[in-house]
Amino acid sequence: MPRPASRGNVDPFIVMQVMSAAAEREAAGGDVLHLEVGQPSTPAPKGVLDAARAALDTDKIGYTLALGMPALRERISAHYRDWYGVDVPIERIAVTTGSSSGFTLAFLSAFEHGARVALASPGYPAYRNILKALGVEVVDLLTEAADRFQPTVARLDKAGPLDGVIVASPSNPTGTMLGEDGMTAITEWCRSNDVRMISDEIYHGINFGQRSVSALESDPNALVINSFSKYFSMTGWRIGWMVVPPDLIGPVERLASNFFISAPTLSQFAATAAFDCIEEAQENVARYARNREILLNDLPAAGLDDLAPADGAFYIYANVAKYTNDSVEFCRRILAETGIACTPGIDFDPSRGHASIRFSFAGSSDDMAEACKRLKAWL
Repeated sequence: MPRPASRGNVDPFIVMQVMSAAAEREAAGGDVLHLEVGQPSTPAPKGVLDAARAALDTDKIGYTLALGMPALRERISAHYRDWYGVDVPIERIAVTTGSSSGFTLAFLSAFEHGARVALASPGYPAYRNILKALGVEVVDLLTEAADRFQPTVARLDKAGPLDGVIVASPSNPTGTMLGEDGMTAITEWCRSNDVRMISDEIYHGINFGQRSVSALESDPNALVINSFSKYFSMTGWRIGWMVVPPDLIGPVERLASNFFISAPTLSQFAATAAFDCIEEAQENVARYARNREILLNDLPAAGLDDLAPADGAFYIYANVAKYTNDSVEFCRRILAETGIACTPGIDFDPSRGHASIRFSFAGSSDDMAEACKRLKAWL
């Protein structure tokens, strides 16, 4: 028989396996506290749902332009003026089927087979897996707590020749952020070294104290990925966007039309209304802040006292080296023996994640408090 193509030989997305194990436990009648998945537990805002219902009643829901509905792209452009004080013409905005297709389009349009792209480790595993499937070499920047687990110019200088750098602020899994100085230093380094910068900004708006800084503030030609999934609680709607540098607009449009035709039309109607729902989104952020405080206060009391500084997003990344050297088995035991679903760090850091785990605090405050109570008794 013919053999499968090697492009599929990428590592699994382990959090999906944890979700499956949690679902099996629930199906068997067991209780589960879901601290594994990076998904808001709240529905999409009311205005989003109303817009979707209206579109179902009044529109054929056919294809849109490959780069998205002009009305939605106009709202996204206005969002950059309102939040960041930068002007982004709609010609540079591409609406995507979630951020996942945005990363695929970005990597395909920006990097040749064999290119070298640097990213922080620990970091979002899909970056690595998509790049590997496309034949791009991943260059790990082994960040430390002293760097707030973010890339630095010093690490980039030591990484050898690069074609691209991926920055995520706030980061998954650590929740750490780059301030204005840190973001500017990296964008200037990329410009000086003719390196393509891709900024993952899908957790913007979910921050605690400092504001989220867009790469576009210091580099108008940065390639930015964002999404309606996190801040606007629209994960299953599969709708996101890209801000594309001028030289990649044509390539991205051609790839998008061939790969996807267009992002889901109903989701585009819904997302256009999302920017009118900031108050509801901010109420969710206030709940995340409460959940964050619960975990930051109660996890150390439970015995997990080496935590990454969670500046944004809805994650706590914990060092569990004093308990285990096998985070996959450790998380399996936690689920089986306490009912708490959490994600092994090996998903985010292949070389060092065996001694770390990630908790998501996107759920209810009661679940956060109960999880800490159970962990304290178990540990």
